[in-house]
Amino acid sequence: MPARPADHPAPRVRPFRRSDRDQLTDLLNRHAAAVLPGVSASVNTVLGSLEQRPDEYVTDPWVADRATLVAEDRSRLVAAAHLLRYRDDADVDPSYRGSGSVEWFLHVPAAAGSADHLMAACLAQLATWNTRLWHADGNLPVPGVYGVPGPWPHVRALYERAGFRHTGGTETLLLATVRELPTGPTPRGLTVDRTLGDLGTRFTARRDGHTLGHLEVDTGLERAERRPRDGALADLADLDLPDDAPDEVFAALLTRAAEWLRWCGADRVLAYEDDAAGAEAATDAEAREAERLRRHGFAEVTRTARGWTRARS
Repeated sequence: MPARPADHPAPRVRPFRRSDRDQLTDLLNRHAAAVLPGVSASVNTVLGSLEQRPDEYVTDPWVADRATLVAEDRSRLVAAAHLLRYRDDADVDPSYRGSGSVEWFLHVPAAAGSADHLMAACLAQLATWNTRLWHADGNLPVPGVYGVPGPWPHVRALYERAGFRHTGGTETLLLATVRELPTGPTPRGLTVDRTLGDLGTRFTARRDGHTLGHLEVDTGLERAERRPRDGALADLADLDLPDDAPDEVFAALLTRAAEWLRWCGADRVLAYEDDAAGAEAATDAEAREAERLRRHGFAEVTRTARGWTRARS
């Protein structure tokens, strides 16, 4: 960043104002677009997420306080952060109870100095809330953007300078275009039924009356105001298939799911893979599932580091 002229005032750190909404949305969407192509959020979606995250139906009811802070440099919003305080009550999961979170932190890469000033204010707020443990994330109100994704080295460096450490796992985001998924007739003797599942639309493969496995796709990731300009993004929300299931069964499930996604107007579908090489908890079954996905049209789009923590000073 160029040297600051003597008459150039220092960046100002202050609470978010509604008049910041367009600049904040632009900053958020630039971060999101660096992770997944075409994803974006409207101004209304961003503003709503500062007050409530209904899609986080497990953890959001545990939140007691929220705060959004920004850093402004010559009327330009160069950094922003959203903070949460979780209740210290018995109904809150122990890993969240009484903790604070930097739910996301965004900044212009060249504005590292301003970001450090804002981070200092964030940590001061977490301390004022008297939270016992501090978390950090990059959980934006768009599909597939959470943790600290690979395209955000400036955010990772900021968290590390502030004392946060990556204590969780790494997850790989896989993406396929629907047109690259398998096509063709269902193999003889195999049927694929479509029903409502727990997480989306379920496709179940059966042979001779026996269930062989299922997958579910969620086509409701994006409310209308979030939808990209072209097409829509879906999510492979669940895959339950025995390790010894023939490859033709998985291909048949994907074929029928892809047909449905085309009818829904979706052109891309997300899937997720634990880092089998770097996470001891990753199982052989998870590794085989990931290989199946890659063999049938999915490719790595990024990796994201989940679980950042810092003990209170």
